[in-house]
Amino acid sequence: MSDASRRNPGEIEEQIGYAFRDRSLLGRALTRLAYTLEAGLPSGAHMDALATLGDAVINVVVVAAAVTGGAHDKGAITNRKMNLVNMSRLRALAEDLDLADYVRWGKGEAAQRVWTSGRVLAECLEALIGAVYLDGGMEAAAVVLRRLGLTEKA
Repeated sequence: MSDASRRNPGEIEEQIGYAFRDRSLLGRALTRLAYTLEAGLPSGAHMDALATLGDAVINVVVVAAAVTGGAHDKGAITNRKMNLVNMSRLRALAEDLDLADYVRWGKGEAAQRVWTSGRVLAECLEALIGAVYLDGGMEAAAVVLRRLGLTEKA
């Protein structure tokens, strides 16, 4: 997928119901490391750190929703988290957003269509949530995750 065929990142804001104050965070969340290397962008201009952060934020939001929803048993909370926060579920949410259409992929990634298998799209969604967290805080991330259907409304 070339840069020219990439969808307008502003559309993803409409889909997730969150408008970024710092649009550079959105751009970073939608940029793969391979693309930054090929384009000569600064070393931190890609999604990797945001994906790590987003993974942690998603876990916190899901566990907090379980606890505030009345769950008290550690095993039940852990099972709920495992059922909601897994590669397949996050990947499906990313596919529902057509997230691959917004990401700046490296040439090799685009040629191989890496988003069609494995964990890649789940990581892209994690990066998006990490960016929402940095831009708007935990509550903004929780609202986006509820809107996407990962957690229930309180």
